[in-house]
Amino acid sequence: MKGKFISLEGGEGAGKSSAIHVIKAWLEERNIEYVLTREPGGTPMAEEIRELVLASRDEAVAADTELLLVFAARVQHINTTILPALAEGKWVISDRFVDSSYVYQGIGRGIDKSVIDMLRTSFLEGCMPDKTLLLDVPVELGLSRVASRGDANRLDGESTAFHEAVRSGFLELAADEPARFAVLDASQTMDNVAEQILQQLSLLEKTL
Repeated sequence: MKGKFISLEGGEGAGKSSAIHVIKAWLEERNIEYVLTREPGGTPMAEEIRELVLASRDEAVAADTELLLVFAARVQHINTTILPALAEGKWVISDRFVDSSYVYQGIGRGIDKSVIDMLRTSFLEGCMPDKTLLLDVPVELGLSRVASRGDANRLDGESTAFHEAVRSGFLELAADEPARFAVLDASQTMDNVAEQILQQLSLLEKTL
């Protein structure tokens, strides 16, 4: 049986880590084999690239450099982790995937969508999530959560305008692909968010 591929998207402080715990518990209750992974990252090499992308530095990082680094990590991630797991019938749960490139490097950094389309067509081998859970949260609330965690990275430190553009970008993607995306109100209590997640998982389970 072919596995299912679920990605989680959202701005900073949207609660993706907490959502993954909910999904993990649901999968384990059903004895479904799964792989939890993330982007950038998901393999030893891709994790090294992640450190390059997210590290705070004095040197300005060119937008194209950031995009290509993220895609290099993604190609390694797909070939080493995602596709083999799916072929074994496992579910893959990824904290971010290519939608983040369209939003962070595309809308946020101003890289033309056609460039990202070209990279996606050339290198992703048609690998796309069966379902994308978009955890939507107002920017002010999300950034306050990040501040309370005390583990901000280079992207967390972008301007409020940048983060507003990221949020709008995700919502635009969701509107363009309503069959794949499920927009969840992540400003609610964790119990409420968990209920929204479980509803989507139940719907996906019915397609097996």
